[in-house]
Amino acid sequence: MSGETHHPFPPLPALCDEERVARAAAAYERLRTRHTCRSFTDAPVPREVIEHAILAAGTAPNGANHQPWHFAVVGSADKKRAIREAAEAEERRFYGEDGDKPKASEEWLDALAPIGTDAHKPFLETAPWLIVCFAQRKGGIEEDGQTQNYYVNESVGIACGMLISTLHEAGLATLTHTPSPMGFLREICGRPEWEKPLMIVVVGHPAPDATVPDHAMRKKPLSQIASWL
Repeated sequence: MSGETHHPFPPLPALCDEERVARAAAAYERLRTRHTCRSFTDAPVPREVIEHAILAAGTAPNGANHQPWHFAVVGSADKKRAIREAAEAEERRFYGEDGDKPKASEEWLDALAPIGTDAHKPFLETAPWLIVCFAQRKGGIEEDGQTQNYYVNESVGIACGMLISTLHEAGLATLTHTPSPMGFLREICGRPEWEKPLMIVVVGHPAPDATVPDHAMRKKPLSQIASWL
């Protein structure tokens, strides 16, 4: 054991097996109603909700406890417009809507077809908040920009999952948007060169006419996503 000070493991609730099953089932029942939303209202969401969701994300397990993430929260209309314009420019190249050959393969475009996505991303301006999630390749816990970080993508991926789950628990709709390339987000958000933008989490209230495509309702059964050895 290292010379570091250690603390007792935080107490967990004393539950019987039936209570554990019930809690796990209840969490699943809540999370199974989560779907990506592509049509938002501009109704405001309190900043405190976003703050608590980010704090929850910040408890995620991560490599060497370096916590290699930064969440840039964008609420400014001007910043949101700049992000939308830059993202849609990349998306037009992705889908080939600028007259050139699409950057995406035909197979990729075929996979996206049932969802009905295209280069038009109005939600980037309409929703009250955009959370731009950055992966810090260097910095350590002191964020010195030099110390090597470890398991960065894995750590930030887990944190983003916890962020989205907490926002869903707060009764909000979300969408993960990943324009490619995403370097423009670093400039707009004023982040250093050693941080890599991984995704935009769009947060707000679903529009009255928001829908979920039938394709997105199909979830693999337990027998397909788990094996017991």
